[in-house]
Amino acid sequence: MGSVSAIASRWIETDRDLAEVSERLRAPGEIALDTEGDSLHHYPERLSLVQLAVSSRDVWLVDPLALGDLSPLAPVFAMPSVVTVLHAGDNDLVQLKRRGFGFAALFDTSIAARFLGATALGLDVLLQTYLEVELPPSRQRDDWSRRPLSEAQRRYAAADVLHLFAFKRRLTEELVRMGRLAWVEEECAALAAQPVAERVQDPNAFAGLKGARDLPPRHLGILRELYELREQLARATDRPPFKILGEETLVRLAQAPPGDLTQLAPIPGCTPKVIARWGEAILSAVARALALPETSLPTLERRPRLRLPAVVAHRIEALRQWRKDAAPRFGLEPGLLLPNRLITAVAMAGPREPHALAALDGVRRWRAETFGDEIVAALASS
Repeated sequence: MGSVSAIASRWIETDRDLAEVSERLRAPGEIALDTEGDSLHHYPERLSLVQLAVSSRDVWLVDPLALGDLSPLAPVFAMPSVVTVLHAGDNDLVQLKRRGFGFAALFDTSIAARFLGATALGLDVLLQTYLEVELPPSRQRDDWSRRPLSEAQRRYAAADVLHLFAFKRRLTEELVRMGRLAWVEEECAALAAQPVAERVQDPNAFAGLKGARDLPPRHLGILRELYELREQLARATDRPPFKILGEETLVRLAQAPPGDLTQLAPIPGCTPKVIARWGEAILSAVARALALPETSLPTLERRPRLRLPAVVAHRIEALRQWRKDAAPRFGLEPGLLLPNRLITAVAMAGPREPHALAALDGVRRWRAETFGDEIVAALASS
């Protein structure tokens, strides 16, 4: 069984060191990438660590909190001759794309594993399965913004990137054997090209909480005030919002507005500590909402239910049935074979030829070439 105890890493916290790393990484080849944030401990979240490795077993732990500017690394990832290898890299890419990074070539080992039929996608499980490598104990719940990092944290952070090269090779061998490497390459290219939305505070975010749309306007106004209070407290105390008040607690408070501190206690999530710290602020928010004139209460537009023509509804059912039958044949999750987001779009378009299917946004070439005839036949039979 593989061991990670001997992994050594270099700490990067000065502009000079970062420039040296950037030069070192410009050689054609593969770079493993991972990041760590502090979203479980601080608000707003900060990018707290960037892990980089090359196949020579060199590992760098880059400290964004000390550096601030990571732009010297950006040209590296934009080079077509450099393949960035990562695992379940959606969040890593968001963090760096928001800093102006672009990625010319990606290989996400989580995507690759899904196309080989894996359902448990944790890196620890997959490395054990494919390489018989055991990672150090998880540190995902650590506060990665605290300095200095412990030796155990450094080992964990380095291990997360160092084994990706051998893992990629092993996955690629299997993908070639099964004829699915092009599928993964196309999905990874789409991930690399995916734009990132800028952070915009949604004034109606409170309406997305479970149960919000069942509240009458006055109680919805209370929920809005409580949601805004939670946001203010989270920023003021540098604590994640869920550590102030949980979403279910916010909705319960709006459903049964408390008039004094004693009425807070029966509400789930309103612990004695919460009441002592924020009880008066909660009562003030409720009082503000109760004092609002009717014209200032929030109103939510009811989303009209999409009425689909009967022919489209029949096509949707036919596609779902095809997906259910085809998934076991290919050993893939139904949602990977044909995601729900595509089923309605394909049904509405009703393509009669595989090339017309391929032209639909998001379908991908691999899906149309491999399953196009079957999908078109399923549509025709509906």
